[in-house]
Amino acid sequence: MLSKFQNHLASRFPFLEYKKLFLAVSGGLDSMVLLHLLKQLPYEIAVLHCNFQLRGLESFGDQDFIQNYCDQNNIPVFTTQFDTEAFAKDYKLSTQVAARELRYSWFYELLETKNFDYIVTAHHADDNLETFIINLTRGTGLDGLTGIPEQNDKIIRPLLPFSREEILKYAEENNIEWREDSSNASNKYLRNKIRHDLVPILKEINPNFLNAFQKTQSYLQESKEMIEDASIMIYQQVAKEVGNDIHFDLNQLIKLPNYKSYLYQWLNEFGFLAWNDVYDLVDGQSGKQVFAAEFRLLKNRNTLILSPILEEDEKDEYLITENEEDVNFPLKLKLCRVDDITIDSNKSIFVDAKKIQFPLVLRKWNEGDVFHPFGMNGKSKKVSKLFKDEKLSLIEKEKTWILCSNNQIVWVVGIRQDERFKIEDTTNNILKIELQ
Repeated sequence: MLSKFQNHLASRFPFLEYKKLFLAVSGGLDSMVLLHLLKQLPYEIAVLHCNFQLRGLESFGDQDFIQNYCDQNNIPVFTTQFDTEAFAKDYKLSTQVAARELRYSWFYELLETKNFDYIVTAHHADDNLETFIINLTRGTGLDGLTGIPEQNDKIIRPLLPFSREEILKYAEENNIEWREDSSNASNKYLRNKIRHDLVPILKEINPNFLNAFQKTQSYLQESKEMIEDASIMIYQQVAKEVGNDIHFDLNQLIKLPNYKSYLYQWLNEFGFLAWNDVYDLVDGQSGKQVFAAEFRLLKNRNTLILSPILEEDEKDEYLITENEEDVNFPLKLKLCRVDDITIDSNKSIFVDAKKIQFPLVLRKWNEGDVFHPFGMNGKSKKVSKLFKDEKLSLIEKEKTWILCSNNQIVWVVGIRQDERFKIEDTTNNILKIELQ
């Protein structure tokens, strides 16, 4: 097994050479075999062990066992203890989910503070099969059917091609000691029920079931990669990234034979859960929205706009004093005196400085705002009507800022200047305000 394991590392994880590796070691069969294998190879390793305090003295026995093993073999070891049940209760999590949250949070903290490169775990082929069945019983997509990834960010799982049977045989041949987790014998958890009751039946039906399963997963992974490639190609035709937002062209989207699948592929990572509501936006009224925790999807005429949900500004308004030339928050503005006008875009305005009263106020627009649009000979207009004429989406409206002088609008920033502050023939003091 050692040579097979070494070849697998060289083939699938060549980038691990000369890297510093943390090994997540529980003290059980799988992790102790992983530790035994890696300490024979030229890697710099250290051991991580979490004591979740879920099995009384047995949990502390595991911790002592690993500490003694690492001391005898001159392997650096880091241990920690968690009050897992209290954490689960406080955050309303299952015990297993709470343990996972605590474990990986601590792992990533140590990666950063101890300057290690990767974390290696002992998940193997039977773990992968059990995960597949769990996902299948709950209902899952292709991601759930492809099982445990061999790499997930900084987490590496080099034992995935190896069965529990192979691992046990290696441990017995090499006199490796390990600790038995008494909770593994209980059918209290779904995974244990599958491990003890279902998987033996499948292996009885087909002794080569695990190999057949691994082949199937390989085919599923290839299909998944093909779908991802197609999704990227179609995304380039349908989507356009505008600043922090993504605009999906509905005219192009509805031409696709199964546009819902593409939407799911593109939006799944943003945390949306109400998928029927997402799909209904395609035919819904303009202005309808669907929210995730940190993102929202807006129907705006013939476009779906994905945008991050912005946190509320700490202040309602920001003051600009007379001596300020550069404003950096909440917008980047530059104010300077000039001798003449060179209007070339809506990103700058020129005003009569004598008509301006400082401090200027920069704020978000309000529903009742009225101004006198430049070029309309003094006629007033609601800012909301300007937005409608400009066909701004709800998201664009929310991002629009208003520049005011003495409670009068000087500029709907980036869109339209107010007539009342324009340059006259008699103006001899010109202020340029430019959006950077």
